[in-house]
Amino acid sequence: MSAHGVNFTNQFLIAMPGMVGDTFAGTVIYLCEHTEKGALGLVINKPIDITLKSLFEKVELPLDRPDLAESPVFFGGPVQTERGFVLHEQSSSEGSGFTSSLKIRGGGLEMTTSKDVLEALSSGTGPTRVFVSLGYSGWAAGQLEDEMSRNSWINVDAQPEIIFSTPIDQRYDKALSLLGIDPVMLSTDTGHA
Repeated sequence: MSAHGVNFTNQFLIAMPGMVGDTFAGTVIYLCEHTEKGALGLVINKPIDITLKSLFEKVELPLDRPDLAESPVFFGGPVQTERGFVLHEQSSSEGSGFTSSLKIRGGGLEMTTSKDVLEALSSGTGPTRVFVSLGYSGWAAGQLEDEMSRNSWINVDAQPEIIFSTPIDQRYDKALSLLGIDPVMLSTDTGHA
């Protein structure tokens, strides 16, 4: 639990329209972990110009998964952008068996940073649904709570369907719709009919 007893693990953080020109303008972040030490999340709606196939080639692994080859890699956030972060469903067995996996509380998802998840995917096995980003979004202790109090973000319980199945350009609106909000209602322009 964070210092204020609020925990945003397994929630979407949706950037408010006031965040213009910021790295996070127009983003939806899936929060993998939130503790008193800080928070860690992945931006789920900013693809970068790399496919999974080319990422695998960079790490010298074949990718025997035609369903994934053309999937984009995402900008997960500005921290450790040279590192890959793989968000995937927890396997039905005891554990994924991947060395550096964070089981996300309440989400049925895991975030893995070790190469063994890529090796499993490479061989045609591994998790069915994956989201791969370079970099992550991080907050120091109390920083996320402070940003929330300044209305930089709104939060809502995450839905894996939005991460894995929703077209990228619809993820922001879809996350907002979980709150019953139409993005038009959040316009920063006022006084225009």
